[in-house]
Amino acid sequence: MASQYARGKQLIEEKKLDEAVVALTSALKESPTSPVYLTTRALAYQRNKQYQEALADANAAVVYAHRRAKKELIIDAQLRRGIVLYNLQRYGDARAVFETIKRMDKEHKEVAIWSGQIEYRVKTLGEDHEQMKVTIQEIPDLDAEALRVGESGPQAPKTNGAATTTTTTSVPAPAAVQQTPVDKIRTDWYQNNLNVYLTLLAKGVPADKTKIEITERTLNISFPVASSGSTFDYTLDPLFAAVNPENCITRIMPTKVEIILSKVTPGQKWHALESSEPVVSDDSTAASSATDAPKPTTFTTTPSTTGPAYPTSSKSGPKNWDNIADGEDDDEEDGANSFFKKLYKDATPEVQRAMMKSYTESNGTSLSTNWEEVSKAKVETLPPDGMEAKSWGK
Repeated sequence: MASQYARGKQLIEEKKLDEAVVALTSALKESPTSPVYLTTRALAYQRNKQYQEALADANAAVVYAHRRAKKELIIDAQLRRGIVLYNLQRYGDARAVFETIKRMDKEHKEVAIWSGQIEYRVKTLGEDHEQMKVTIQEIPDLDAEALRVGESGPQAPKTNGAATTTTTTSVPAPAAVQQTPVDKIRTDWYQNNLNVYLTLLAKGVPADKTKIEITERTLNISFPVASSGSTFDYTLDPLFAAVNPENCITRIMPTKVEIILSKVTPGQKWHALESSEPVVSDDSTAASSATDAPKPTTFTTTPSTTGPAYPTSSKSGPKNWDNIADGEDDDEEDGANSFFKKLYKDATPEVQRAMMKSYTESNGTSLSTNWEEVSKAKVETLPPDGMEAKSWGK
């Protein structure tokens, strides 16, 4: 059933995940012990947010990969298992799996990325948190029935092709969290040589009603906001540089949405999330690199107004932010990209003051719209883990 397997892989690329599961199930009925087929269907389930089904396939894939004693198959199966466990917010279990892979391949790049995410969770939750417990074995102890996942077909029937979301009892459903008002939603981002990490700081984002679309040069996030009856829409078009959609990762959590954008050109530095240059038809043409200082963006729907001049660390001295809002200032050193101009122009005076104070005092590592908060003290420079704070112009 190699043709059904190939068709399933293609359907995953086309984001037709329900159809992909059906095709891969057909392939597995002919070869139910294939680690490759099981790992691939686990990927389809995972992207469809059917995490329990994905974990069942990944566990079986690990068992059968060990029976074949093939290192590559074991690593692929364990990697999918670890990612699914992370999505289930079983961070201790996920870390144990990633440590297993590291023993087999110290240079595995994707594991390094996920391990960094785990370390962030440790700092946030603490080692004693319930989600940091280890409850799994390196090789799953599955009975004969559990190993028949390849013959059982899709385990969670769908209705009208809609994706379902599986949660564990220890994790509160996003719907139970009060949604962040639109004017309070913020974004933050940082990067390394391989990826760009974007966080949408918004509570109560409905996982089952959120649409995230990523192409090589665009990103769109949209979801309904119950309190206002409107739809939040966040779009980056074009992205600063090309990304590989197939390697990108999205996670919807009770307090935020995380997007990991995989760079097509490793090592390329993004000086913004969005490019001010039009996309060139030649796919090999990438945007030029610039400084590696991250500049968080924000979203606001407050009425437009004007604002005063504020100090800046630019060599050219203080900037008149009214001119920036009107598009009259060309100084790229101050980071006045098109998206930032729009946000500043549409903000209230109080929001503009908060934006300027937080941005300039933190050297571009923070951007807040809450004047009441930032007016109390100087906003410190807080670069992401693994990055070094540098003054502009040096």
